[in-house]
Amino acid sequence: MALNATEKIWFNGKLVPWGEAKVHVVSHALHYGSSVFEGVRCYKTPKGSAIFRGLDHMKRLLASAKVYRMPLNYSAEALLKAAKETVAANKLDECYVRPIAFYGYGSMGVNPAGASFDVAIACWPWGAYLGDEGLRKGIRVTISSWRRIDSQILPGAAKAGGNYLNSLLAKMDAVAHGFDEAVLLNLQGKVAEGSGENIFVVKDGRLCTPPLSAGVLDGITRNSVIVLAQELGIPFAERELSREDLFLADEVFFTGTAAEVTPVREVDGRVVGGGSRGPVTEKLQTAFFDVVKGKNAKFFKWLDYVKRA
Repeated sequence: MALNATEKIWFNGKLVPWGEAKVHVVSHALHYGSSVFEGVRCYKTPKGSAIFRGLDHMKRLLASAKVYRMPLNYSAEALLKAAKETVAANKLDECYVRPIAFYGYGSMGVNPAGASFDVAIACWPWGAYLGDEGLRKGIRVTISSWRRIDSQILPGAAKAGGNYLNSLLAKMDAVAHGFDEAVLLNLQGKVAEGSGENIFVVKDGRLCTPPLSAGVLDGITRNSVIVLAQELGIPFAERELSREDLFLADEVFFTGTAAEVTPVREVDGRVVGGGSRGPVTEKLQTAFFDVVKGKNAKFFKWLDYVKRA
């Protein structure tokens, strides 16, 4: 999707003009992928704009930074405050928010010792990642020939920039072959996740998703949907899934900050269920959007409101 420039970016503690938020061409992260980041959404609600589960996202950013020995000298609360300031400065009602921390200029070589350490937060308008029609009717996916990185190779629990080269290859191949998205299997041949999404299946009214041990990111939208499923009385279990489980499922859907809750209507040419958004997916999708848009008082705790100047 196209990137829509806004006015301000929070960069190392200060709001600067979009065009002035620059890094050097020999920054460590550019050469070695040594960054950690988050994807966060801000939604318009009856009480004003609110960042969805912002503190949880910033805590995960800190956890990712710890894995990569990054001296991120901000608390989760301070980073959330900075995110809200950035959204407010750009006068956006709804947007995507991208916090990122990375090794910058000052050293070259695999070891980042001596490099500066930079933190930035940008935000911009961003609609449905996999399309508005995809949210309603579902998308077409393929099982990628690329396998999801194993935790013995790279820590998949950390949301690191370098990890997404794996996702990039899977996504580009899927699109080149006429699909909307890819599903990656792990090294054991079990279903892991999409190129940037967690995956769920519904069979005989029961909701399932791969466990974290399958090599998947501990998605915040994934967790939200699990909580909502339990709230709605939908039977749920974490278990290993095979590609055949996708082929034979009554429903399949992706979750993620960008993807939100997106149904899958076809896997490698095999129609899923009735070939459109299924009833359990629709119920969870409706419940999710009610929460993020401030229509469910029980989950107001997940909303951090942006105060306008």
